[in-house]
Amino acid sequence: VQLQASGGGLVQAGGSLRLSCADSGRSFSRYAMGWFRQAPGKEREFVAAISSSGATTSYADSVKGRFTISRDNAKNTVYLQMSSLKPEDTAVYYCAADETYNFIRIRIASMWAYWGQGTLVTVSS
Repeated sequence: VQLQASGGGLVQAGGSLRLSCADSGRSFSRYAMGWFRQAPGKEREFVAAISSSGATTSYADSVKGRFTISRDNAKNTVYLQMSSLKPEDTAVYYCAADETYNFIRIRIASMWAYWGQGTLVTVSS
């Protein structure tokens, strides 16, 4: 698994942005995928996750209704569509992969086996 995140940038509050995370490996469809974020001086926090088939998704309460996670297994890519962005969404966003999708474990960063490099999202007020 080799993950490459992209799509970050500067956006005004209320705007939208779509992050992508591509896997150059051959087994993407076997893995649950997740997004985490880390703001300066804060711990990495769970944002969203999606099961290997795409049938099940989970969100942090702080982004529910504003962010949507999806995946395209044919393209080996997972997406995070972010809308109604707020300044508090400013962070480095990381994608992660793991063979297990467990409702409790997916919210814990240390439970994810593979990580991509981060992509910076800055929301201006």
